Amino acid sequence: MADTNIPAAPKGATGILVLADGTIVWGRGFGATGSAVGEVCFNTAMTGYQEVMTDPSYAGQIVTFTFPHIGNVGTNDEDVEADSPHALGCIVREDVTEPSSFRNNKPFDQWMADQGRIGLSGVDTRALTRRIREAGAPNAVIAHDPDGQFDIDDLLAKARDWAGLEGMDLAIEVTGHQTKIWDSGIWRLGHGYEPLEGQESRPHVVAMDFGAKRNIFRNLVNVGAKVTVVPAQSSLEDILALEPAGVFLSNGPGDPAATGDYAVPVIKALLEKDVPIFGICLGHQMLALAAGAKTVKMHQGHRGANHPVQRVGGDWDDSEGLVEITSMNHGFAVDGDTLPDTIVETHKSLFDGSNCGISITGKAAFGVQYHPEASPGPQDSFYLFEKFVGGLA
Repeated sequence: MADTNIPAAPKGATGILVLADGTIVWGRGFGATGSAVGEVCFNTAMTGYQEVMTDPSYAGQIVTFTFPHIGNVGTNDEDVEADSPHALGCIVREDVTEPSSFRNNKPFDQWMADQGRIGLSGVDTRALTRRIREAGAPNAVIAHDPDGQFDIDDLLAKARDWAGLEGMDLAIEVTGHQTKIWDSGIWRLGHGYEPLEGQESRPHVVAMDFGAKRNIFRNLVNVGAKVTVVPAQSSLEDILALEPAGVFLSNGPGDPAATGDYAVPVIKALLEKDVPIFGICLGHQMLALAAGAKTVKMHQGHRGANHPVQRVGGDWDDSEGLVEITSMNHGFAVDGDTLPDTIVETHKSLFDGSNCGISITGKAAFGVQYHPEASPGPQDSFYLFEKFVGGLA
């Protein structure tokens, strides 16, 4: 095809990435066979690849890992953020090696195959990352065939026909569908995730699940909350019937404006009733929408465990100006230029100045764009859970 740039398939190529602009990237496939279409992003974390692959916020995305050695500690049944992976696939520099961790249960490539996820190794991930930084996150198809047989025209058509994440409500696809009590705390070596006793007397937090990471719920329990998780489309009446002391708005995938069609009216009503609210990532964005701000699709997004964020306003016990090292995973952001007078910007990215935190004037409601539960600092941001739960009656 005239508008494609198809390099000759190198010897042994069993995997391919086809971008919507016609760019072809060859590699060695691993994990599941077949193909998947989504948005290609990059993640700069050096650890946590299993948590990344199972984070529901990665639904609809193919993750390029900038750290070259992915899979080197294998996989286990504890380092997961959901029942199954949500990232469509991953792209890595080096081939997956034999695992070298006493916690390993299964090699990463076998885990990927068992979970139906496609991997592509042998790729110049630095070049691909630069391409994303310069041109934005592209739509693409990742494919794996042990025989190296690919219909490139068909794959290109799929990449071009995919609508993209803007305007897409993915939270409805990854949310839980039943109300449930969450009782386990944070992980401890040799103990795993143990249920904590005596939760009935604790402040009751109702968590709206838009695609939540499990470790968020564990941290809420760890700082003293009783947590009930409800589906994304729960009504105001459903939530108030649980008599919450506070409501948590979780992370999740997709366009916050699309999910906000049904979630924002509920959040607005909770604000009007002065219910304390804490939002993370997508939850932060929808809290901002409910308070009158707007969100935007980012050029490349923020994904990694090394993002510096500065406290720039709000009540943080005289710690304004302090810098936190944070974990992030988002392709949409709150537009800082649209914040009404009722919203105080509390945190800002030191990479690009984008909004990373807000509080609502006169309300016990705040949110952050980053993931305090991911322990990147490792404990720089745990105070957010303490602030929320500690302020509940």
